Amino acid sequence: MKLKKTTLGLAAVFAATALALTACSGGGRGGDASGSTDASGSANGFAADATIGISLPWLGTQNWKEADDLFTSKLKDAGFTPLVQAADNKAPQQQQQIEAMIEQGAKVIVVGPVDGKQLGTVLEKAAAAGVAVIGYDRLLENTAAVNAVVQFGSVRTGELQGESLLKGLAARKGNGPYNIELFGGGPADPNAPAFFEGAMKVLQPKIDDGTLKVVSGQTQFTQVATQDWDNSKAQARMDSLLSGSYSDKKIDGVLSPNDGIARAILTSAQQAGQDVPVVTGLDAENESIVSIWQGKQYSTVAKPTDQLVDKTIELIKDLQAGKALPAPSEQVDNGTRKVDVYQLDPVVVTKDNAQEVFAKDPSRLALLK
Repeated sequence: MKLKKTTLGLAAVFAATALALTACSGGGRGGDASGSTDASGSANGFAADATIGISLPWLGTQNWKEADDLFTSKLKDAGFTPLVQAADNKAPQQQQQIEAMIEQGAKVIVVGPVDGKQLGTVLEKAAAAGVAVIGYDRLLENTAAVNAVVQFGSVRTGELQGESLLKGLAARKGNGPYNIELFGGGPADPNAPAFFEGAMKVLQPKIDDGTLKVVSGQTQFTQVATQDWDNSKAQARMDSLLSGSYSDKKIDGVLSPNDGIARAILTSAQQAGQDVPVVTGLDAENESIVSIWQGKQYSTVAKPTDQLVDKTIELIKDLQAGKALPAPSEQVDNGTRKVDVYQLDPVVVTKDNAQEVFAKDPSRLALLK
């Protein structure tokens, strides 16, 4: 019954979108301003000063704050009217904000989902209204109503984190075996299990051969995930791990899925009287860059927000001009269909290469003192 209902719902969406395309195909200015699109990324085009909706999950980390500022300024510079909102990590609030963007005439809505699985209904409503939908940084799941996704490679990001953990252990802790623990990100974020999958592709063989020992025994994503990417929850879990499994031993390293959680892990280890463990991260947050430069946090993975925003705006400009979107990096099954994904390359940052990585980023380069 559920499948039948979903199929009928999608059929209605595509029928409505087809009607919208037909209604706008008569040429003239009305056709140019329609904003009607289909799931393949083609478009009739729309006004150069059109409203562009940007729906961010929250502003609780540096990368999302940067996205908020950059989308606002760069869309204005491109001649568009930006409508940028954040949902305080609440999926129902994000649904309401997207619906309001549709009602306010947005021609494209860019969505960094709180939960990639909970937006199908409102995104299908956007498609029926002729609005193009672009996923930003995270996959939009279980819906056909998505034109494209722009993100850094999620599995590759995890692989880089796993590789840097191994390199850091060898550099700082001598010969193994090494005692480690694993942390994952928020389970509602489709990137989080992909990060963990990538990391475990690197780490699992070393766990199997005894080079790495996960003392707690917690090696499944469901065991190590951090609800809502909450730093305080991560620190509480780390406190519990250290008191329960490391009262008589040292912890050598921790796989951390992002910088905020990395700093929470380091705080917990310090308070427990542990030597500084090798800890990974993600997002190249300013506070963690300083920590890396000071020899505390071992590494982060940089995913420059400006690159992600610039690529997204490139696609918006193509849609505005009525062009088909360019060939994607890959297509990813989102649970309903294969979605075009435009993938950028992340880069590991350690103390050894930080100056090189940030050579063209004066604000971050200034932190390396």
